Amino acid sequence: MTEFPEGFLWGVATAGHQVEGGNTASDTWFLENVHPTLFRERSGTACDSYARYEEDLDLAAGMGLNAFRFSVEWSRVEPARGEVSPAALDHYDRVVDAALIRGLAPVVTLNHFTAPHWFSAAGSWAAPDAPEVFADQVDRVVARIGDRIAAAVTLNEPNLEQLLQAGGKLPPEAELLKRDMLAAAARAAGTDRYVTGNVIPAAAQDEFQERFTLAHRAARAAAKARRADLPVGVSIALAHEVALPGGQAHRDARRAAVYDHWLREARDDDFVGVQNYETFWHGPDGEVVPDGARNGMGSVVDPDSLAGAVRYAHEVSGVPVLVTEHGIQTEDDTQRARFLPAALDSLGAEIGRGTPVLGYCHWTLLDNFEWIFGYGPKLGLVSVDRETFARTRKPSADVYAGLVRRARTAGNPDGGRRDVPVPA
Repeated sequence: MTEFPEGFLWGVATAGHQVEGGNTASDTWFLENVHPTLFRERSGTACDSYARYEEDLDLAAGMGLNAFRFSVEWSRVEPARGEVSPAALDHYDRVVDAALIRGLAPVVTLNHFTAPHWFSAAGSWAAPDAPEVFADQVDRVVARIGDRIAAAVTLNEPNLEQLLQAGGKLPPEAELLKRDMLAAAARAAGTDRYVTGNVIPAAAQDEFQERFTLAHRAARAAAKARRADLPVGVSIALAHEVALPGGQAHRDARRAAVYDHWLREARDDDFVGVQNYETFWHGPDGEVVPDGARNGMGSVVDPDSLAGAVRYAHEVSGVPVLVTEHGIQTEDDTQRARFLPAALDSLGAEIGRGTPVLGYCHWTLLDNFEWIFGYGPKLGLVSVDRETFARTRKPSADVYAGLVRRARTAGNPDGGRRDVPVPA
């Protein structure tokens, strides 16, 4: 392991709808229950983390981590427009305090794809007042917990659909089913249009990029108005794009279509969040798929992917990078255990070359609900029994813990300790 800077955030990332369970007032829950639906199964109780969050925090602390990324579910806080739930705000207040007591700096995502059902039924992010409505949510959340969190992520992967389409990850039949599902949702909701943050028709991508941009700016302003020194940024999906001989034009076109808007937008932020899972290689005639071991996504496993993505993110944005997600989808945990050391060593080497990286949050702590794919994909360091919700650490969790322990103690007499305010 290359030496990482003192105060580096070592964490895991989670998302409310994917682990909490029972997120019944959300737009994603609504889409899971319409017919037809693109979702293979319903989220249901998920990992029951709304009740078991302390157990999850114990798992993170038990790996020697010093950071924990989670999202505040807007649909819990404001289940009906204008009706704020004190109980939900109290819950997230307790999560923050519980993290701090365990030495985990909270990294809070203000919107991780899901939004209230009423929001999406009223036009979603394309509604004229969406930025202001989201800013109100950010204001109430930061007013409650903003004094004790390490960083805030406004939006999670607002460019995801562009990446999926550019990489050919969505076949035509999936796009058709998506449109049919959204039309069914609109009929069921009694509205003209129904769209969610991670289920956007291809024809609406440009419109939603513009609206997401306005929402991000409004959220950043609202957070800063409450706490001027709070680090705020946006997290984007960012693959490592590699140009083979003659492939530079194709690579640059992909970057321009998928990443560059948000990397330029991040120039006004405190950091840019990078979420990396894949490498794409480009030749003169388009994408080239080399030989090599594959992960559960069907992609070639490339431990250097993260370092390449981080390098490009900083080159364009000019701001520090926070790795808000990185991992590998695989049923074979030995593959994950081999992948993590190589990827983190490559990241450390990139930091050594001068690229500023604030921290690394592995996706994810638990095997969870992976959106339209249901509970099939496995990305967690910890498995979850679907009946009892018992958590079991995988060998890769021990590998990650060992890497973090060595990185936090190398050259740091205090063990890489990061001071966080602990509640009385």
